[in-house]
Amino acid sequence: MALPLCRLYLITPPRLDDLAAYGRALAEALDGGDVAALQIRLKDVDDTIIEAAVQALTPIAHARGVPVILNDRPDLAARLGCDGVHVGQTDAPYAEARKLMGKDAMIGITCHDSRHLAMEAAEAGADYVAFGAFFDTTTKDASTRAEPEILTIWQETMQIPCVAIGGITADNAAGLAAAGADFLAVSGGVWAHPEGPGAAVAGLNAAIAQGLAERAA
Repeated sequence: MALPLCRLYLITPPRLDDLAAYGRALAEALDGGDVAALQIRLKDVDDTIIEAAVQALTPIAHARGVPVILNDRPDLAARLGCDGVHVGQTDAPYAEARKLMGKDAMIGITCHDSRHLAMEAAEAGADYVAFGAFFDTTTKDASTRAEPEILTIWQETMQIPCVAIGGITADNAAGLAAAGADFLAVSGGVWAHPEGPGAAVAGLNAAIAQGLAERAA
């Protein structure tokens, strides 16, 4: 039986002050290697800014076969035609998100370090669950710390894909891929990379390949 793959799940920075410049950086990142999805995650901004970001970035992602997921806001995601939405435990509940987004949209749910929350999300019908944070992160205030074991247990017992998030870089990604993550969600590890986002994505893909080789061994 083929082992599950692990792929990169790219997240935007929390603020995009220059959409044109970021669009060029996004194109470079997506051209740097395999990316499974792009999450637009903008915090503490007006809806008009989110709408502008979705309209500017979606064509760049779609041209490369990458679906676009909006963070937190199923109402906006549905109105703007996003491919999916990611909701946290304090955002709209899954049932509301599904009603707004429709049966074909991708819906993911933050589950922190809790298999119980993840099982509830899976039973509700979520398309993926997200565990974290696995490492220190400056992108957001992480209230929980997850251990790689939760990925292994989930992979062995559940069919719904799991996403690892929080402080992931090319230097620490291999261990999470080896532990059983289906996707690695990365933001700062790409956008703050000293050699640029394309090099970051290439490095992360190499680390994922290393981790998958370890998993298969």
